[in-house]
Amino acid sequence: MRADAQRNRDRLLDVAKEVVEEHGTQASLRDIARRAEVGMGTLYRHFPTRDALLEALLGRRFDRLAERADALADSREPAEALRVWVGEFVAGGAPYRGINASMIATLQDPTSALHASCAAMRNAGTRLLQRAQQAGDVRNDVDGLDLFALINAVGWITEQAESIAERRAHLVSLVLDGLTH
Repeated sequence: MRADAQRNRDRLLDVAKEVVEEHGTQASLRDIARRAEVGMGTLYRHFPTRDALLEALLGRRFDRLAERADALADSREPAEALRVWVGEFVAGGAPYRGINASMIATLQDPTSALHASCAAMRNAGTRLLQRAQQAGDVRNDVDGLDLFALINAVGWITEQAESIAERRAHLVSLVLDGLTH
């Protein structure tokens, strides 16, 4: 990639992060291009779809969460690893209003640019869940989809009001307590 093209791409991602944090995952692509001081054609050359932009913006976060799950599995007891990972998952999504609905939609659409990284992240969380189940710390009737749905529900509800967002950690704890014996 030419140096000017790379600068434009980097600038678009920096601005997209700000705009998505302000307006959510359905933020105006036109606003992103305008704030990055590039034309829509430049935006679409780098990111042909909204999903492609979100993949570039959020895919790294999802990949880091998958890697973090593996690191926690190596360094923590199973229940603690799951608890820490779920807390980081929910807290890390807080700045990105709309991310929880986007993740659920992405998992249903294998053609989405975000599908692979989102699925890898979910699978990493599922491995932590299964490890906690094998240790006898978590109910056996819970699967990865249940876990993903519950923690996305907490993420979604905390987007709805600041008074609820302030209770994010408590809500995560309630969900995790409900999964234990």
